[in-house]
Amino acid sequence: MKIVVVDYGMGNLRSVAKAIEKVAPAGARVEISAEAGRIAAADRVVVPGQGAMHDCMREFLARDLRETVRQAAQSKPFLGICVGMQMLFEHSEEGDTPGLGFISGRVRRFADGMSGPDGARLKVPHMGWNEVHATTTHPLWQGIAPDARFYFVHSYYCQPEHGAATAATTEYGHRFTSAVAQANIFSAQFHPEKSAAAGLQLLSNFVTWQP
Repeated sequence: MKIVVVDYGMGNLRSVAKAIEKVAPAGARVEISAEAGRIAAADRVVVPGQGAMHDCMREFLARDLRETVRQAAQSKPFLGICVGMQMLFEHSEEGDTPGLGFISGRVRRFADGMSGPDGARLKVPHMGWNEVHATTTHPLWQGIAPDARFYFVHSYYCQPEHGAATAATTEYGHRFTSAVAQANIFSAQFHPEKSAAAGLQLLSNFVTWQP
């Protein structure tokens, strides 16, 4: 098995690769690459991301990765992480940035002045551990406790056009989509590579997932 973490100059690529290596089956090879041929030859593809959406999209397009990644997203198990999830949508409010359009919907910014259940003001970005409420019986949730906690760092959240795409929600000021599943695509706003046992279980599920 060959798993490629797509390198477009943004994101904690090595942390993601190391976490996948830890849970991958014996004999699996995990690579970090921006080469179209290596991505096309992969059995599974991961697109991580962190930082500003417009910077991520600029670097992604500068490496001419759109078509290669589009084909991967249509044909093999595909995982997007954080901004790697946001990039799959049609448009982001961050920098008025067009996305890849693989998933219908938009990316919006958390409003300033949001309050939690106790009335305390919530900070933006949303940073730290929070509960993730699975809304589907997707294979990537196998072995993960209901309302498990995952690690987040983000100021923007995805709003799918079709509710059926939502695979999990999280509460922060309001309920937002924290994971999306569509055919052979699964994407998470949180960072599984930073989310201890629950995150490793999700990555383990991904490397054995057969959509």
